[in-house]
Amino acid sequence: MMQFPKIIQGGMGVGVSNWRLANAVSKLGQLGVVSGTALDSLFVRRLADGDLGGHMRRGLDAFPFPEMARRIWEEHFIPGGKGCEAPYPAIPMHQRRDLRKVVELCIVSNFVEVYLAREGHKNPVGINFLEKVQIPHLASIYGAMLAGVGYVLMGAGIPLHIPGVLDAFAMHHPAEYKLAVTGAATGQDTQMSLDPAEYAEGPLPILYRPRFLSIVSSNTLATTMLRRASGRVDGLVIESPTAGGHNAPPRGKLQLNASGEPVYGERDQVNIQDLRALGVPFWLAGGYGNARKLREALDQGAAGVQVGTAFAFSEESGLRPDLKKSLLAQAVTGTGEVFTDPLASPTGYPFKVAQLQGSYSDPEVAAARTRVCDLGLLREPYTAPNGNIGYRCAAEPVANYVAKGGKAEETVGRKCLCNALMANIGYEQTRKDGFVEPALVTIGDDLNTVAQFLAPGRTTYSAADVVESLLSLSADAVTAEPVLASA
Repeated sequence: MMQFPKIIQGGMGVGVSNWRLANAVSKLGQLGVVSGTALDSLFVRRLADGDLGGHMRRGLDAFPFPEMARRIWEEHFIPGGKGCEAPYPAIPMHQRRDLRKVVELCIVSNFVEVYLAREGHKNPVGINFLEKVQIPHLASIYGAMLAGVGYVLMGAGIPLHIPGVLDAFAMHHPAEYKLAVTGAATGQDTQMSLDPAEYAEGPLPILYRPRFLSIVSSNTLATTMLRRASGRVDGLVIESPTAGGHNAPPRGKLQLNASGEPVYGERDQVNIQDLRALGVPFWLAGGYGNARKLREALDQGAAGVQVGTAFAFSEESGLRPDLKKSLLAQAVTGTGEVFTDPLASPTGYPFKVAQLQGSYSDPEVAAARTRVCDLGLLREPYTAPNGNIGYRCAAEPVANYVAKGGKAEETVGRKCLCNALMANIGYEQTRKDGFVEPALVTIGDDLNTVAQFLAPGRTTYSAADVVESLLSLSADAVTAEPVLASA
């Protein structure tokens, strides 16, 4: 009988769910998950800081194509680090047809993160992607599969084509993914493709198809994934609107409460009985970060729960120590506030933001920032007047966005999540004028509940503390027994 993990550690933000956290959780027999968002940018910044601890070098040494690893090391590694006041080097923003070196960097960086997460144990590790960040998908997935990733999780969109991509790459066959392009004409070529043979620089290793978990917010979307996906969907993660990060917009006409947050109603509730009837394992997410809620989920027929917020504040997560300390102090006193901002994200999805003075959530800090778009993960592909595919972001300089056919009113309240999420993990960019990009902490509504994991007299807690607490009402103990095999 297949044994599934009762706990999936959420794949949060950029680098919050890093290899250290995923490694710690998977060692305990649950599913550790790395965030696959912006791993190439994060990898380059780690190398620019001198590869503290030598971890990136260790991952590169394990990469199956040594010459590719050597090229990337020589281009991006800065011995001794760049210096604290020097800016991080820029890398090209992704386009539908990326330069070869951009694809190689994406493959290698995903490999390294998964490889490090898998070190020292034999349990599966997962990687989480946002469907909306489409352009890096193929290279990212292939790199993760080269490292033996056991699970691929994807939400923030409808990832119908991902199962077929996994099937193709498991056989080292070419894979395609259709890029969503605003204003695309009928018959316009928007396909992206990656042929592993074009990047092989030696014998191809045997690959196993990872299990695919689709992150959805409704019964309708769950049914759609199972009926229309290009291959096997192995399970579902059901996220409620209380979960951190991007939330699915409320169904029907958008309404805001007195605080300016989206109002979710009965139509946004998931029917658990109907989920059970689908016949696939499912995990519940959003407010399930305690032992009682895990027990409740299991009693309803779920395989378990996905937990993000609790792990985000653990010692192993990539969240900056000063941000952890401030928000944990708020949680202890029950004063932490999370605002579901309908405007912050350039994607148009509501985005949960911890209210923290001095961060990007502070209106004065937001007003002081000059708009710039130099990472470009959330850019919107669109058809330009000349018929080519262009890229625009509602958080870029307003004049630039309007010149690309965007509407000025769509820029109001938008924030540069790409740079903010890098700042959350200590890789904030320093501008030429000395301005340092501010953090914008995204977290679930259950922020204040994380105080439960602090032992008396302690100001920090570990991932193991979270797992042990969550399983305290379960028949399981905290063990390192293998969960579901990745083959």
